[in-house]
Amino acid sequence: MRFFYTCIFYLLIPFILLRLLWRGIKAPDYRYRWRERFAFYNKPFPQDVIWLHAVSVGEAEALFPLVRHIQKQYPDAKLLITTTTPTGSARVKAVMQDTVAHVYLPYDVPDAINRFMRCFKPKLAVIMETEIWPNLFAGCGKNAIPLYIINARLSEKSSRGYRKIPALVHPALAQVSGIATQTQDDANRFIAIGAASEKVITLGNIKFDVEIPSSTLAQGLQIKTDLFEDRFVWLIASTHKDEEALFLELYTEIKQKIPELLLVIVPRHPERFAEVKKLCEQFQLAVVMRTTGANTYTETDVYLVDTMGELKALYAAADVAFVGGSMVPTGGHNILEAAAVGVPVMFGPHMENFKEIARGVLSHDAAIQCQNKDELVKAILSLYQQPDYRQALAEKGKAFVLYNQGAITRICTMLEQSL
Repeated sequence: MRFFYTCIFYLLIPFILLRLLWRGIKAPDYRYRWRERFAFYNKPFPQDVIWLHAVSVGEAEALFPLVRHIQKQYPDAKLLITTTTPTGSARVKAVMQDTVAHVYLPYDVPDAINRFMRCFKPKLAVIMETEIWPNLFAGCGKNAIPLYIINARLSEKSSRGYRKIPALVHPALAQVSGIATQTQDDANRFIAIGAASEKVITLGNIKFDVEIPSSTLAQGLQIKTDLFEDRFVWLIASTHKDEEALFLELYTEIKQKIPELLLVIVPRHPERFAEVKKLCEQFQLAVVMRTTGANTYTETDVYLVDTMGELKALYAAADVAFVGGSMVPTGGHNILEAAAVGVPVMFGPHMENFKEIARGVLSHDAAIQCQNKDELVKAILSLYQQPDYRQALAEKGKAFVLYNQGAITRICTMLEQSL
């Protein structure tokens, strides 16, 4: 079965490259570093590495505390982090700098995988969440590399898909030394698609182990003082197409009851910065872009964040945060960073990718879920009019995060036999 999968993958490569070109129209970084995606490198890299893979920004952010833990416990270890997206790559470089090696994950074809293995000679492979690549996993087995899937999650929909191709999935999972799942439901689904039950253990979600340095909180307070003073700041984070228009439409209505309201919008994808600016102007709203360095004024309606890597500090500068990707059917985004900072958190109905976290935070009355525009208006007015309620919500959110921490320590204990 893997032979046919490999043949199909090779046939698809021209279309994959065309897709990269197409995405590169809006996000130029997709046009660069193609050689890395085939494991051709133009400089030497360390060997005998501990290799960790995170697809994009969200997974990379969750991975950083684990990386620092490994660096502290094993200071002589050489680490490699791979990503799939340019935004994930940029975040790794910005946060870890030269303390780790970094390249894109090669495509799942044997020649690229073999070149990757020869270059880095990994002594341990750690894959975040739900990345099952048959040739990559086979390469780990062939080279006797212990392979772990950590912070693993598997939706029922994905589970049904994998169960349709057991001849491909079962041999891949047979190469895995251990799977650390976020929840027991995830564990059951991995076992259902062919993972050996003795290799699957539920250790929790490492996204709860988010790090919020005091310097980040201080930076947020400084932003509030310098840019947002005397404004009631509603931060709309990680937005997707069609979400910004919804909040911009509500802004005029809410502004009548909250005169000092300021929308701070942080689009999820950098290639959409210009598009969102144009949208603000279409709504005839006064917008300030962060990269201009300009101050906000009384008449400023929207502060548009067209930078990367500042979200935690911006949470600390906000009065209320709405975490996007949840008013449109994209599955939601991580609300734990906002909660850990200590800002009241709101999110929409579409939290399929964070179902357990959403359920948990709501059961502790530590966040507000809004199903539609009317509920958004009601919630933001309630938070504005009741400072005590706002503070209580923020404190409950922070307590919820702290209570669920510890997954990184448990995962490191699992990895110790290979480290």
